[in-house]
Amino acid sequence: MYLFSINATSAKDQGEFKQGEECPFIAYINFVDLFGAEQLATLYVMKEGFRDVKIVKRKFLKLDQTHRKDPQISEALNKGYCLQVFSSH
Repeated sequence: MYLFSINATSAKDQGEFKQGEECPFIAYINFVDLFGAEQLATLYVMKEGFRDVKIVKRKFLKLDQTHRKDPQISEALNKGYCLQVFSSH
């Protein structure tokens, strides 16, 4: 599994985010290689209505039993991905 720290710009007003506002994400991608995982992370963020996606940090996460209890990791294992957006940097 790969974890990505991402910054993306809201393409429209949605929820607490205004159009043009930069938002920080963490993307959990359950995929076998880094290149594919990066592409999927970018597409999933864009699918949620964000643009100008910039991957800031990348990390491979070797899963153990402790990690599997984390709700975001559990969702990524079941669904293939999980996005977590934050209201500010």
